[in-house]
Amino acid sequence: MRAEPSWGNRRPSRTGALRPAGGFTLVELLVVVVIVAILASVALPLSELGRRRAQEEELRTALRQLRDALDAYKHATDIGEIARNADESGYPPNLEVLVAGVENQRDATRGRRYFLRHIPRDPFAEETAAENPANDWALRSYESPPDAPRPGRDVFDVASRSNAVGLNGIPYSRW
Repeated sequence: MRAEPSWGNRRPSRTGALRPAGGFTLVELLVVVVIVAILASVALPLSELGRRRAQEEELRTALRQLRDALDAYKHATDIGEIARNADESGYPPNLEVLVAGVENQRDATRGRRYFLRHIPRDPFAEETAAENPANDWALRSYESPPDAPRPGRDVFDVASRSNAVGLNGIPYSRW
């Protein structure tokens, strides 16, 4: 058995010159960096799509909560829990009433009836409107036509103020 010459941590190259053992060459490092960059460029759009889907789900949930609260308020008015005048529609005058609550006419103690814990914010609203989430929403009154919604004496429906279009091709303001 022949003993190999000992050069420490060096090994001979093809030309016979000694070079350090192990490590990566500059070309190998550049190839790895290029591969990582390609993978990152593929992953970035997918993460953006995931973020957008999460925002759309948050919008759906917020619209469902608000619309359910509006319908519950109307139902409470129809069954006499909430007092109303003959010329009123039975819908709340603003979104804040859903959180502040109203006096329950059917309760002997005249306790308050609440419909929301807080007004959810629109995930697509401008950051400046976040101070008061009620300002995030476009309001539609009972008297306004469906093709031209506008605010009025009451709140019949809500929609997003965003002009952006959803992944389904429908503008968020028409959800």
